[in-house]
Amino acid sequence: MAEMNEGPVNQSHMIDTTDCLEAVGVFRGWKNFFFLLVVICLLLIQVSFWLVNLGFVAIPQVPVDPLTDSEVVQAAAAQAMTAAGEAPAPAVQSKIRLPLVEKLTWEHVKRTIEVVDGVLILTAGLFCLAMFFSLMVSLIGRLGGINHIARAFFLSLIMFVLVVPWQEVIGSSVIGVAYTPAELAKWVSDKGSGLTHTILYYLRFGGYWFLVVVLAIMSQARSARWTKAILRRLEII
Repeated sequence: MAEMNEGPVNQSHMIDTTDCLEAVGVFRGWKNFFFLLVVICLLLIQVSFWLVNLGFVAIPQVPVDPLTDSEVVQAAAAQAMTAAGEAPAPAVQSKIRLPLVEKLTWEHVKRTIEVVDGVLILTAGLFCLAMFFSLMVSLIGRLGGINHIARAFFLSLIMFVLVVPWQEVIGSSVIGVAYTPAELAKWVSDKGSGLTHTILYYLRFGGYWFLVVVLAIMSQARSARWTKAILRRLEII
């Protein structure tokens, strides 16, 4: 009698496991897709920063009030005196010419940052959500690898929190990796304000970005270990 009861139970368990594996396959595919989008967006905002930082794309100056006639005369006189007292400038080496980059303007970079910011925040949130659903499926289906997928979820959650531009959302001093064109322009204009500001400047746009990239890669690597742990437990590999 006991053997007769074990048959339906084992069959039901196999069906549940198969359903969970199908769900894992779906979430895994979307997770990989969102991870790819996150990496592309992070690369684009970093490229945008370096284009402006290295001077390939100039930020337009804020228009000022027109000078009066007397101010124009004084400025012209000062410029003439400065030019007369200056020694001939040495020959300056020509800058490296990049035809494709030279066609870019501040408007192109500005629009790129605005679009990429939205896509980055959305895909980072969906990447974290895919990790969460994968964790739930692994728990409910008892598929194993909980250690890996739990770590992957929390790493993705930290990454998402660091991506969100809190300085724009709630106006706090806590900043996110995503930045606005106005914020970039402000930091670039104040770049020569001292050593401390320069260090914070590169930590803001370089070090912070690198930390988020590392978190995303670590989360993805942990989820890959989770997949292998599931297959190993089910003796598929």
